[in-house]
Amino acid sequence: MSLRLGPPSVQTRLTVATAVLSLIGFLVVAVAADVLVRSKIEQDVYRNTQRVATEWIGSMGTADPPPVTTSDVNLLQLVDASGRVVAASRAAAGRPPLSKLWPPSDDRIQNGIACSAGECVMFTASRPSPQEEELLWGGASHVVYAGMTQPAILGTRRLEWFLAAGVLAATALMTWVASFLIRRTLQPVEAMRARIAEITVTDLGLRVPAPPGRDAIAQLARTANQTLARLQEAVEQQRRFSSMVSHELRTPITGLRTQLEEALMYPEVDARAAIRGALSTLDRVQTIIEEMLTLARIRTSCPHQPERVDLSSVVREEVANRRNGPPVRLHIDEDLKVRGNSVQLGEVLTNLLVNAQRHAHACVEVSVERSNGHAVVSVLDDGEGVPPQDREQVFEPFVRLSGGRERDPQGSGLGLAISRAIAQAHQGSLGIEDSPRGARFVLRLPLVE
Repeated sequence: MSLRLGPPSVQTRLTVATAVLSLIGFLVVAVAADVLVRSKIEQDVYRNTQRVATEWIGSMGTADPPPVTTSDVNLLQLVDASGRVVAASRAAAGRPPLSKLWPPSDDRIQNGIACSAGECVMFTASRPSPQEEELLWGGASHVVYAGMTQPAILGTRRLEWFLAAGVLAATALMTWVASFLIRRTLQPVEAMRARIAEITVTDLGLRVPAPPGRDAIAQLARTANQTLARLQEAVEQQRRFSSMVSHELRTPITGLRTQLEEALMYPEVDARAAIRGALSTLDRVQTIIEEMLTLARIRTSCPHQPERVDLSSVVREEVANRRNGPPVRLHIDEDLKVRGNSVQLGEVLTNLLVNAQRHAHACVEVSVERSNGHAVVSVLDDGEGVPPQDREQVFEPFVRLSGGRERDPQGSGLGLAISRAIAQAHQGSLGIEDSPRGARFVLRLPLVE
Protein backbone atom coordinates (compact mmCIF):
# COMPACT_ATOMS: atom_id res chain seq x y z
CA MET A 1 0.00 0.00 0.00
CA SER A 2 1.51 3.33 -1.07
CA LEU A 3 1.58 6.23 1.34
CA ARG A 4 0.11 9.34 -0.26
CA LEU A 5 0.93 12.59 1.46
CA GLY A 6 -1.44 15.50 1.19
CA PRO A 7 -0.40 19.00 0.17
CA PRO A 8 1.63 20.86 2.78
CA SER A 9 -0.09 23.38 4.99
CA VAL A 10 0.16 27.13 4.52
CA GLN A 11 2.39 27.38 7.60
CA THR A 12 4.75 24.73 6.21
CA ARG A 13 4.93 26.36 2.80
CA LEU A 14 5.62 29.79 4.27
CA THR A 15 8.24 28.40 6.66
CA VAL A 16 10.03 26.50 3.89
CA ALA A 17 9.91 29.56 1.63
CA THR A 18 11.36 31.70 4.42
CA ALA A 19 14.12 29.14 5.05
CA VAL A 20 15.07 28.95 1.36
CA LEU A 21 15.05 32.72 0.86
CA SER A 22 17.00 33.25 4.08
CA LEU A 23 19.60 30.67 3.03
CA ILE A 24 20.01 32.30 -0.38
CA GLY A 25 20.25 35.78 1.14
CA PHE A 26 22.77 34.77 3.82
CA LEU A 27 24.84 32.86 1.25
CA VAL A 28 25.07 35.97 -0.91
CA VAL A 29 26.12 38.01 2.12
CA ALA A 30 28.66 35.34 3.16
CA VAL A 31 30.22 35.17 -0.30
CA ALA A 32 30.47 38.94 -0.43
CA ALA A 33 31.98 39.03 3.06
CA ASP A 34 34.51 36.34 2.13
CA VAL A 35 35.59 38.24 -0.97
CA LEU A 36 35.80 41.54 0.91
CA VAL A 37 37.78 40.10 3.85
CA ARG A 38 40.28 38.32 1.60
CA SER A 39 40.65 41.37 -0.60
CA LYS A 40 41.18 43.64 2.41
CA ILE A 41 43.84 41.38 3.96
CA GLU A 42 45.68 41.03 0.65
CA GLN A 43 45.61 44.79 0.11
CA ASP A 44 47.01 45.40 3.60
CA VAL A 45 49.80 42.82 3.10
CA TYR A 46 50.88 44.17 -0.27
CA ARG A 47 50.66 47.73 0.96
CA ASN A 48 53.11 46.88 3.76
CA THR A 49 55.47 44.92 1.50
CA GLN A 50 55.52 47.74 -1.06
CA ARG A 51 56.22 50.31 1.64
CA VAL A 52 59.10 48.29 3.12
CA ALA A 53 60.63 47.61 -0.31
CA THR A 54 60.38 51.27 -1.30
CA GLU A 55 61.94 52.42 1.98
CA TRP A 56 64.89 50.00 1.60
CA ILE A 57 65.55 51.16 -1.97
CA GLY A 58 65.42 54.76 -0.80
CA SER A 59 67.96 54.10 1.95
CA MET A 60 70.54 52.51 -0.38
CA GLY A 61 73.69 54.47 -1.14
CA THR A 62 77.04 53.59 -2.56
CA ALA A 63 77.23 50.82 0.02
CA ASP A 64 74.40 48.35 0.58
CA PRO A 65 72.97 48.91 4.09
CA PRO A 66 71.27 46.08 5.95
CA PRO A 67 67.51 46.07 5.35
CA VAL A 68 65.20 47.37 8.04
CA THR A 69 62.38 44.87 8.56
CA THR A 70 59.10 44.97 10.45
CA SER A 71 57.51 42.32 12.61
CA ASP A 72 55.35 41.20 9.69
CA VAL A 73 57.43 41.99 6.60
CA ASN A 74 60.64 40.22 7.70
CA LEU A 75 61.75 38.65 4.42
CA LEU A 76 63.81 41.10 2.34
CA GLN A 77 66.26 40.27 -0.44
CA LEU A 78 68.27 42.24 -2.98
CA VAL A 79 68.84 40.08 -6.06
CA ASP A 80 71.02 40.94 -9.05
CA ALA A 81 70.43 40.03 -12.68
CA SER A 82 72.23 36.72 -12.31
CA GLY A 83 69.82 35.58 -9.61
CA ARG A 84 72.32 35.98 -6.75
CA VAL A 85 71.12 37.29 -3.43
CA VAL A 86 73.27 40.37 -2.82
CA ALA A 87 71.75 41.39 0.53
CA ALA A 88 69.05 39.90 2.74
CA SER A 89 67.36 40.36 6.08
CA ARG A 90 68.14 37.99 8.93
CA ALA A 91 64.99 35.93 8.31
CA ALA A 92 65.71 35.67 4.58
CA ALA A 93 69.46 35.06 4.87
CA GLY A 94 70.60 31.79 3.35
CA ARG A 95 67.44 31.34 1.38
CA PRO A 96 67.26 31.28 -2.36
CA PRO A 97 65.53 34.23 -4.04
CA LEU A 98 61.91 34.48 -2.94
CA SER A 99 60.77 34.43 -6.57
CA LYS A 100 61.98 34.45 -10.14
CA LEU A 101 59.55 37.26 -10.94
CA TRP A 102 61.50 40.07 -12.64
CA PRO A 103 59.44 43.22 -13.22
CA PRO A 104 60.08 45.03 -16.50
CA SER A 105 61.25 48.64 -16.54
CA ASP A 106 57.81 49.93 -17.49
CA ASP A 107 56.06 48.07 -14.62
CA ARG A 108 58.59 48.16 -11.82
CA ILE A 109 56.39 47.03 -8.89
CA GLN A 110 54.55 43.69 -8.99
CA ASN A 111 52.99 41.46 -6.35
CA GLY A 112 52.93 37.71 -6.12
CA ILE A 113 52.78 34.58 -4.00
CA ALA A 114 55.51 31.94 -3.88
CA CYS A 115 55.00 28.55 -2.21
CA SER A 116 57.66 25.97 -1.39
CA ALA A 117 57.99 23.21 1.21
CA GLY A 118 54.44 23.78 2.41
CA GLU A 119 55.00 27.49 3.09
CA CYS A 120 53.59 30.36 1.06
CA VAL A 121 55.07 33.84 1.01
CA MET A 122 53.28 36.95 -0.17
CA PHE A 123 55.81 39.36 -1.62
CA THR A 124 56.34 42.52 -3.63
CA ALA A 125 59.01 42.59 -6.32
CA SER A 126 60.22 46.19 -6.69
CA ARG A 127 62.77 47.19 -9.31
CA PRO A 128 64.70 50.43 -8.79
CA SER A 129 64.45 53.08 -11.44
CA PRO A 130 67.10 53.17 -14.20
CA GLN A 131 68.64 56.26 -12.58
CA GLU A 132 68.96 54.45 -9.26
CA GLU A 133 70.43 51.39 -10.95
CA GLU A 134 72.94 53.58 -12.80
CA LEU A 135 73.88 55.39 -9.61
CA LEU A 136 74.11 52.34 -7.35
CA TRP A 137 75.29 49.52 -9.57
CA GLY A 138 76.55 51.15 -12.73
CA GLY A 139 73.42 50.32 -14.65
CA ALA A 140 73.22 46.66 -13.53
CA SER A 141 69.68 45.48 -13.02
CA HIS A 142 68.60 44.57 -9.48
CA VAL A 143 65.27 43.65 -7.81
CA VAL A 144 64.21 44.03 -4.19
CA TYR A 145 61.89 41.33 -2.78
CA ALA A 146 59.92 42.21 0.36
CA GLY A 147 57.66 39.49 1.70
CA MET A 148 55.98 37.87 4.65
CA THR A 149 54.44 34.51 5.42
CA GLN A 150 50.92 34.29 4.05
CA PRO A 151 48.32 34.85 6.85
CA ALA A 152 46.62 31.65 7.93
CA ILE A 153 43.18 33.06 7.11
CA LEU A 154 44.21 33.31 3.43
CA GLY A 155 46.06 30.02 3.23
CA THR A 156 43.26 27.89 4.68
CA ARG A 157 39.48 27.55 4.40
CA ARG A 158 38.95 28.67 7.97
CA LEU A 159 37.12 31.83 6.92
CA GLU A 160 34.78 29.88 4.63
CA TRP A 161 33.97 27.35 7.35
CA PHE A 162 33.31 30.13 9.80
CA LEU A 163 31.01 31.92 7.35
CA ALA A 164 29.22 28.68 6.46
CA ALA A 165 28.53 28.01 10.14
CA GLY A 166 27.26 31.56 10.50
CA VAL A 167 24.97 31.13 7.46
CA LEU A 168 23.48 27.93 8.84
CA ALA A 169 23.00 29.42 12.30
CA ALA A 170 21.42 32.60 10.91
CA THR A 171 19.15 30.57 8.59
CA ALA A 172 18.04 28.33 11.45
CA LEU A 173 17.33 31.36 13.64
CA MET A 174 15.43 33.14 10.86
CA THR A 175 13.42 30.00 10.13
CA TRP A 176 12.50 29.56 13.79
CA VAL A 177 11.48 33.22 14.11
CA ALA A 178 9.45 33.03 10.89
CA SER A 179 7.75 29.81 12.00
CA PHE A 180 6.87 31.39 15.34
CA LEU A 181 5.51 34.57 13.76
CA ILE A 182 3.57 32.65 11.08
CA ARG A 183 2.06 30.38 13.73
CA ARG A 184 1.07 33.40 15.82
CA THR A 185 -0.34 35.14 12.74
CA LEU A 186 -2.40 32.12 11.68
CA GLN A 187 -3.80 31.41 15.13
CA PRO A 188 -6.85 33.67 14.52
CA VAL A 189 -7.46 31.86 11.22
CA GLU A 190 -7.40 28.49 12.99
CA ALA A 191 -9.76 29.86 15.64
CA MET A 192 -12.12 31.05 12.91
CA ARG A 193 -11.95 27.66 11.17
CA ALA A 194 -12.77 25.84 14.41
CA ARG A 195 -15.71 28.17 15.11
CA ILE A 196 -17.10 27.88 11.58
CA ALA A 197 -16.91 24.09 11.92
CA GLU A 198 -19.26 24.37 14.92
CA ILE A 199 -21.88 26.35 13.00
CA THR A 200 -24.83 24.35 11.72
CA VAL A 201 -28.06 25.22 9.96
CA THR A 202 -29.94 24.85 13.23
CA ASP A 203 -27.55 27.19 15.07
CA LEU A 204 -26.42 30.16 13.01
CA GLY A 205 -26.00 32.49 15.97
CA LEU A 206 -22.30 31.73 16.48
CA ARG A 207 -19.72 34.21 15.23
CA VAL A 208 -16.02 33.82 14.56
CA PRO A 209 -13.61 35.57 16.95
CA ALA A 210 -12.49 38.86 15.42
CA PRO A 211 -8.98 40.04 16.37
CA PRO A 212 -8.45 43.77 16.89
CA GLY A 213 -6.90 45.96 14.23
CA ARG A 214 -7.51 46.54 10.53
CA ASP A 215 -5.18 43.98 8.98
CA ALA A 216 -6.28 41.37 6.46
CA ILE A 217 -7.15 38.73 9.07
CA ALA A 218 -9.25 41.15 11.13
CA GLN A 219 -11.09 42.26 8.00
CA LEU A 220 -11.60 38.60 7.04
CA ALA A 221 -13.13 37.89 10.45
CA ARG A 222 -15.47 40.88 10.22
CA THR A 223 -16.48 39.93 6.68
CA ALA A 224 -17.14 36.34 7.79
CA ASN A 225 -19.32 37.58 10.66
CA GLN A 226 -21.23 39.85 8.30
CA THR A 227 -21.74 36.94 5.91
CA LEU A 228 -22.91 34.71 8.75
CA ALA A 229 -25.32 37.43 9.88
CA ARG A 230 -26.76 37.70 6.36
CA LEU A 231 -26.98 33.93 6.14
CA GLN A 232 -28.76 33.74 9.49
CA GLU A 233 -31.17 36.44 8.40
CA ALA A 234 -31.82 34.68 5.10
CA VAL A 235 -32.42 31.31 6.80
CA GLU A 236 -34.73 32.86 9.39
CA GLN A 237 -36.55 34.71 6.65
CA GLN A 238 -36.86 31.49 4.69
CA ARG A 239 -38.24 29.71 7.75
CA ARG A 240 -40.79 32.44 8.34
CA PHE A 241 -41.66 32.44 4.67
CA SER A 242 -42.11 28.66 4.65
CA SER A 243 -44.26 28.83 7.75
CA MET A 244 -46.43 31.56 6.29
CA VAL A 245 -46.69 29.76 2.96
CA SER A 246 -47.86 26.56 4.63
CA HIS A 247 -50.36 28.56 6.67
CA GLU A 248 -51.70 30.52 3.70
CA LEU A 249 -52.03 27.46 1.50
CA ARG A 250 -53.44 25.20 4.20
CA THR A 251 -56.70 27.20 4.49
CA PRO A 252 -57.75 27.19 0.81
CA ILE A 253 -56.60 23.60 0.32
CA THR A 254 -58.56 22.49 3.37
CA GLY A 255 -61.63 24.32 2.05
CA LEU A 256 -61.13 22.72 -1.36
CA ARG A 257 -60.94 19.26 0.16
CA THR A 258 -64.05 19.91 2.24
CA GLN A 259 -66.02 20.99 -0.82
CA LEU A 260 -65.00 17.92 -2.80
CA GLU A 261 -65.70 15.55 0.11
CA GLU A 262 -69.18 17.05 0.57
CA ALA A 263 -69.90 16.57 -3.12
CA LEU A 264 -68.95 12.91 -2.82
CA MET A 265 -70.64 12.18 0.50
CA TYR A 266 -73.95 13.98 -0.03
CA PRO A 267 -75.76 13.29 -3.30
CA GLU A 268 -78.06 16.25 -2.76
CA VAL A 269 -75.11 18.68 -3.09
CA ASP A 270 -75.04 20.38 -6.48
CA ALA A 271 -71.91 18.94 -8.14
CA ARG A 272 -71.55 21.78 -10.60
CA ALA A 273 -71.74 24.33 -7.81
CA ALA A 274 -69.13 22.35 -5.87
CA ILE A 275 -66.85 22.29 -8.90
CA ARG A 276 -67.25 26.02 -9.45
CA GLY A 277 -66.39 26.63 -5.82
CA ALA A 278 -63.37 24.33 -6.11
CA LEU A 279 -62.18 26.17 -9.22
CA SER A 280 -62.52 29.48 -7.44
CA THR A 281 -60.44 28.13 -4.56
CA LEU A 282 -57.87 26.77 -7.01
CA ASP A 283 -57.65 30.19 -8.65
CA ARG A 284 -56.73 31.71 -5.30
CA VAL A 285 -54.18 28.94 -4.64
CA GLN A 286 -52.71 29.50 -8.11
CA THR A 287 -52.44 33.24 -7.48
CA ILE A 288 -50.68 32.69 -4.17
CA ILE A 289 -48.21 30.20 -5.73
CA GLU A 290 -47.42 32.51 -8.67
CA GLU A 291 -46.80 35.46 -6.36
CA MET A 292 -44.64 33.30 -4.08
CA LEU A 293 -42.56 32.20 -7.07
CA THR A 294 -42.23 35.80 -8.20
CA LEU A 295 -41.04 36.89 -4.76
CA ALA A 296 -38.58 33.99 -4.51
CA ARG A 297 -37.22 34.68 -8.00
CA ILE A 298 -36.65 38.36 -7.28
CA ARG A 299 -34.92 37.63 -3.96
CA THR A 300 -32.65 34.82 -5.12
CA SER A 301 -31.98 35.14 -8.83
CA CYS A 302 -29.20 37.22 -10.34
CA PRO A 303 -30.50 40.44 -11.90
CA HIS A 304 -30.63 40.60 -15.67
CA GLN A 305 -28.63 43.14 -17.60
CA PRO A 306 -30.32 46.42 -16.66
CA GLU A 307 -31.60 48.82 -19.29
CA ARG A 308 -32.25 52.54 -19.26
CA VAL A 309 -35.86 53.05 -18.23
CA ASP A 310 -37.80 56.28 -18.56
CA LEU A 311 -39.46 56.18 -15.14
CA SER A 312 -41.66 59.16 -15.95
CA SER A 313 -43.18 57.31 -18.92
CA VAL A 314 -43.68 54.12 -16.89
CA VAL A 315 -45.52 56.02 -14.15
CA ARG A 316 -47.67 57.88 -16.65
CA GLU A 317 -48.60 54.62 -18.41
CA GLU A 318 -49.50 52.79 -15.19
CA VAL A 319 -51.63 55.72 -13.99
CA ALA A 320 -53.45 55.79 -17.32
CA ASN A 321 -54.34 52.11 -16.92
CA ARG A 322 -56.11 52.74 -13.58
CA ARG A 323 -59.59 53.58 -14.91
CA ASN A 324 -61.55 52.10 -12.02
CA GLY A 325 -61.63 53.26 -8.45
CA PRO A 326 -60.89 56.72 -7.05
CA PRO A 327 -59.27 59.15 -9.49
CA VAL A 328 -55.48 59.51 -9.58
CA ARG A 329 -53.86 62.96 -9.73
CA LEU A 330 -50.41 63.00 -11.29
CA HIS A 331 -47.55 65.48 -10.71
CA ILE A 332 -44.52 64.44 -12.69
CA ASP A 333 -41.02 65.68 -13.64
CA GLU A 334 -40.07 64.65 -17.14
CA ASP A 335 -37.00 62.77 -18.33
CA LEU A 336 -36.14 60.81 -15.17
CA LYS A 337 -34.00 57.86 -16.27
CA VAL A 338 -33.15 54.88 -14.07
CA ARG A 339 -31.51 51.52 -14.69
CA GLY A 340 -33.59 48.40 -14.30
CA ASN A 341 -36.40 46.28 -15.66
CA SER A 342 -39.37 48.25 -16.93
CA VAL A 343 -41.80 45.34 -16.42
CA GLN A 344 -40.80 44.89 -12.76
CA LEU A 345 -40.93 48.62 -12.08
CA GLY A 346 -44.38 48.73 -13.69
CA GLU A 347 -45.44 45.93 -11.36
CA VAL A 348 -44.30 47.96 -8.34
CA LEU A 349 -46.32 50.97 -9.45
CA THR A 350 -49.37 48.79 -10.16
CA ASN A 351 -49.23 47.29 -6.66
CA LEU A 352 -48.87 50.72 -5.06
CA LEU A 353 -51.74 52.19 -7.09
CA VAL A 354 -54.03 49.21 -6.38
CA ASN A 355 -53.23 49.45 -2.68
CA ALA A 356 -53.79 53.24 -2.62
CA GLN A 357 -57.13 53.04 -4.48
CA ARG A 358 -58.27 50.25 -2.16
CA HIS A 359 -57.81 52.45 0.93
CA ALA A 360 -58.56 55.91 -0.54
CA HIS A 361 -61.78 57.76 0.24
CA ALA A 362 -61.85 60.27 -2.62
CA CYS A 363 -58.60 60.40 -4.58
CA VAL A 364 -54.97 59.27 -4.93
CA GLU A 365 -52.05 61.60 -5.60
CA VAL A 366 -48.92 60.42 -7.42
CA SER A 367 -45.81 62.57 -7.76
CA VAL A 368 -42.52 61.86 -9.51
CA GLU A 369 -39.59 64.18 -8.85
CA ARG A 370 -35.81 64.40 -8.69
CA SER A 371 -34.08 64.56 -5.29
CA ASN A 372 -30.38 64.15 -4.40
CA GLY A 373 -29.56 61.97 -7.38
CA HIS A 374 -32.65 59.79 -6.98
CA ALA A 375 -35.99 59.52 -8.66
CA VAL A 376 -38.66 59.73 -5.94
CA VAL A 377 -42.10 58.30 -6.65
CA SER A 378 -44.71 59.14 -4.02
CA VAL A 379 -48.17 57.47 -3.92
CA LEU A 380 -50.50 59.15 -1.39
CA ASP A 381 -54.08 58.16 -0.58
CA ASP A 382 -56.57 60.02 1.62
CA GLY A 383 -57.59 56.96 3.63
CA GLU A 384 -57.01 56.03 7.25
CA GLY A 385 -53.25 55.62 6.84
CA VAL A 386 -50.90 53.06 8.40
CA PRO A 387 -49.92 53.34 12.09
CA PRO A 388 -46.17 53.96 12.56
CA GLN A 389 -45.71 50.65 14.40
CA ASP A 390 -47.12 48.73 11.41
CA ARG A 391 -45.23 50.49 8.61
CA GLU A 392 -42.55 47.82 8.32
CA GLN A 393 -44.84 44.93 9.06
CA VAL A 394 -46.99 45.52 5.98
CA PHE A 395 -44.00 44.68 3.75
CA GLU A 396 -43.70 41.18 5.23
CA PRO A 397 -45.09 38.34 3.08
CA PHE A 398 -48.73 37.41 3.82
CA VAL A 399 -49.11 40.19 6.39
CA ARG A 400 -52.39 42.06 5.99
CA LEU A 401 -53.82 44.61 8.35
CA SER A 402 -57.45 44.42 9.34
CA GLY A 403 -58.51 47.25 7.00
CA GLY A 404 -56.91 45.62 3.98
CA ARG A 405 -58.39 42.24 4.82
CA GLU A 406 -61.88 43.74 5.01
CA ARG A 407 -61.57 45.59 1.69
CA ASP A 408 -60.02 42.65 -0.21
CA PRO A 409 -60.67 39.30 1.50
CA GLN A 410 -59.19 37.33 -1.40
CA GLY A 411 -55.83 39.16 -1.39
CA SER A 412 -52.64 37.20 -0.76
CA GLY A 413 -50.66 39.83 1.15
CA LEU A 414 -47.66 39.46 -1.17
CA GLY A 415 -47.99 42.59 -3.32
CA LEU A 416 -46.08 44.98 -1.06
CA ALA A 417 -43.43 42.33 -0.23
CA ILE A 418 -42.83 41.80 -3.97
CA SER A 419 -42.68 45.56 -4.55
CA ARG A 420 -40.02 46.08 -1.85
CA ALA A 421 -37.97 43.15 -3.18
CA ILE A 422 -38.04 44.68 -6.67
CA ALA A 423 -37.01 48.10 -5.30
CA GLN A 424 -34.07 46.57 -3.41
CA ALA A 425 -33.03 44.58 -6.49
CA HIS A 426 -32.84 47.95 -8.32
CA GLN A 427 -30.56 49.40 -5.59
CA GLY A 428 -33.46 51.47 -4.31
CA SER A 429 -35.86 51.49 -1.39
CA LEU A 430 -39.57 51.40 -0.70
CA GLY A 431 -41.18 52.53 2.53
CA ILE A 432 -43.98 54.46 4.18
CA GLU A 433 -43.25 58.04 5.21
CA ASP A 434 -45.15 60.60 7.25
CA SER A 435 -47.98 62.49 5.60
CA PRO A 436 -50.75 64.88 6.76
CA ARG A 437 -53.39 62.29 5.84
CA GLY A 438 -53.61 58.75 4.55
CA ALA A 439 -50.63 56.54 3.71
CA ARG A 440 -47.72 57.83 1.69
CA PHE A 441 -45.67 55.12 -0.02
CA VAL A 442 -42.31 56.41 -1.34
CA LEU A 443 -40.17 54.60 -3.93
CA ARG A 444 -36.57 55.84 -4.37
CA LEU A 445 -34.37 54.73 -7.27
CA PRO A 446 -30.92 56.00 -8.29
CA LEU A 447 -30.97 58.17 -11.39
CA VAL A 448 -28.81 57.59 -14.47
CA GLU A 449 -26.94 60.76 -15.25
